[in-house]
Amino acid sequence: MGVVRQRRGASALALLCAMAILTAPGLATGMAHAAPAAPAAPAPEPGAKSLEEVHKEIEDLYHQAGAATDAYNQAEAETKAQSEKIVELANLIVAGQAKIDTLKSRAGAAARAQYRSGGLPPGAQLALSGSPSQFLDGAGRLRQGEKATSSMLSELDGTQNDLKRYAADASARWAVLEENRVKQETAKKEIEGKIKAAEELESKLKAEEKARLIQLEQEAQYKAQTAWLSTGALKDINGTATDAGKRAVQFATGQIGKPYVWGAEGPGSYDCSGLTSQAWLAAGKRIPRTSQEQLRLLPKVPLKDMRPGDLIIYFDDASHVAMYIGDGAMVHAPRPGRNVTIAGAGSMPIKAVVRPDA
Repeated sequence: MGVVRQRRGASALALLCAMAILTAPGLATGMAHAAPAAPAAPAPEPGAKSLEEVHKEIEDLYHQAGAATDAYNQAEAETKAQSEKIVELANLIVAGQAKIDTLKSRAGAAARAQYRSGGLPPGAQLALSGSPSQFLDGAGRLRQGEKATSSMLSELDGTQNDLKRYAADASARWAVLEENRVKQETAKKEIEGKIKAAEELESKLKAEEKARLIQLEQEAQYKAQTAWLSTGALKDINGTATDAGKRAVQFATGQIGKPYVWGAEGPGSYDCSGLTSQAWLAAGKRIPRTSQEQLRLLPKVPLKDMRPGDLIIYFDDASHVAMYIGDGAMVHAPRPGRNVTIAGAGSMPIKAVVRPDA
């Protein structure tokens, strides 16, 4: 049974690769169970980099851009959280100030009432009173008033302390907000720089070299997937998706063909973690925004227990994430210049598998 599932996974991937090739301009028209035959690349000029070297350099640049994108997304999420908290604190400060104004007004009224009584001590008021019982009744009310005034002053003091704490908290959060803004700007510059460098390298290639470059990508993915399947990794993977997992997979696969844009969360474009987080949001589950936070905060599951809807975290730096959809395949937003697509689950180095609906 395991061998059959492994062969079925390999066949499914071969079919996916064939479909990808069919839709790529200038490429071969089909593929069975082997990697696509590539057109001969033009001989490089003396001293020039080979196409394989250019391919590796471009992939490295995009990988670095992906890591920077995760840092940008994390800073953006933290900035949003800090902004929301600052607004909440501002509302608390406004409400607290209004409460202080009310308490001060009440304290002023109490002081004026005491002034009207002449401010005499209770013993003197008793001596001067024509009706001891009336005085004692009044004294009882006076004690109640003094107690209420004491409570009011205590409440006033507590509210003022709350305002000081809110103000200090808001100042601290403003500092974090500014720190995250700087992180965003730094990550943004790094992302744009890496993408620009990769695009410049690719723009210098001739049409046939660009076609060959796409095939090099597919060959590398096919080779990695085949190696992964040869370990028998797929033979024990037969988990069934939950209802939420099915909805997440349906959403993610429904985005196939939309372009990768760093920092994007849809609906027209996505980055890798933007796709997975929005897919699970559509399934009714809010998960962390970035691949690194998805790795850190979501429950990890063994590879053999993987089921459709689970997220696969790739590379040692957790800079990429995809959604497993079954039969050894995953859906993901690969990188700038590529669209949301289906690929082999083992086509990149797997770091961990996490489960949003554990």
